[in-house]
Amino acid sequence: MAVAAAGLLITPAVAGSAQGATDPTRPAAAPSPNTEFRQLTPAVAAELDSAIRRVLHDARVPGVTVGLWAPGKGSYVKSFGVADKATGAPMTEGLRIRIGSETKTFTVTALLRLVDQGKIGLDDPIGKYVKGVPNGDRITLRELAGMRSGLFNYSEDPDFSKALFAHPDKPFTPRQLLDYSFKHGIQFQPDARFDYSNTNLVLLGLVIEKVTGRPLHEVVMRDVVRPAGLHRTLFPTGAKFPDPHAQGYTSQTASGRIENATDWNPSWAWAAGAMISDLQDLRGWAHTLATGALLTPATQAERLKTRPIGVTGAGYGLGIFDVQGWIGHNGSLPGYECLAVYLPQARATMVIVLNTDVLHDGQEPSTLFGEAVTRIVTPRHVYPGHTPSAPKGR
Repeated sequence: MAVAAAGLLITPAVAGSAQGATDPTRPAAAPSPNTEFRQLTPAVAAELDSAIRRVLHDARVPGVTVGLWAPGKGSYVKSFGVADKATGAPMTEGLRIRIGSETKTFTVTALLRLVDQGKIGLDDPIGKYVKGVPNGDRITLRELAGMRSGLFNYSEDPDFSKALFAHPDKPFTPRQLLDYSFKHGIQFQPDARFDYSNTNLVLLGLVIEKVTGRPLHEVVMRDVVRPAGLHRTLFPTGAKFPDPHAQGYTSQTASGRIENATDWNPSWAWAAGAMISDLQDLRGWAHTLATGALLTPATQAERLKTRPIGVTGAGYGLGIFDVQGWIGHNGSLPGYECLAVYLPQARATMVIVLNTDVLHDGQEPSTLFGEAVTRIVTPRHVYPGHTPSAPKGR
């Protein structure tokens, strides 16, 4: 069994859509009050309530909080279901969750700030900073951040899965994670195609540590989280999970039964998926990330050069995606999922946080919520939930 590790880029297939991946490097179209984002009236809020409750019920999600904000259109923030199945405590917007692959956006931002400082180059080979990487003299930092390295995703390795499931509280080192990947060799030559791999982010984390001389969690907190004004976002170094937080439930277990994964040690996801946050911090981060507030315009433009991933309406840049115009990332870690995205055309933000990663009909529940919400508020920019079979290691 492969572990659904630290989130999976959504790979939407939109029936009947001829829209290509949006190019966020071009000036955003002027917001259209009638077509880009609906006014969040009581009637629209009632539609949202109904749609969210339907997904909650059908996908058997314990609890979810949904936030929508758009200038001049109002806001919608509401929680549904429970944060703790044992006690029945309700889900609320102030609860922290583990954010999985949203962590990638923080790690790559830390890397790009080093680019802005002239300390590294995006086209530097990874072998310049980390020894022993297969094809390390050819794979660039850009290809790692853009998921085009050709390196095997360590979280798909059966031995890794066995080790994690046997002892989910066990700490993993970055080098141990890389060993699970490197024994598989090269999957394809650099830049030949898109392939989502957590191995890429572990390597970028090691680059950041080598160049700065500091632990990755310290660099991310000092150079990204604090400058972004985030006060409830953390990069843990162990299993400790500060209160208040939701309990998280997963079926990624040795038995396949749903279990509480709240206190699993996230070190196995490290630079690819170990971080913690909440709804309001993710709201601020989605805007900061999409607008490049922490980067120079030139570097942000490089980041947002999304390339096709083989699916209509979606592209991936440097630790960031564009799905039908929504720019940002999703995250999935055993027990939790999130979606934090920004729509430049309407200057709108959507954040969804929930306390399970159990798939429903092969789909990420966060994606199902995203589709249900956007079909109502942004019908021209539907974040789709009907996707092809997801590759392992999400």
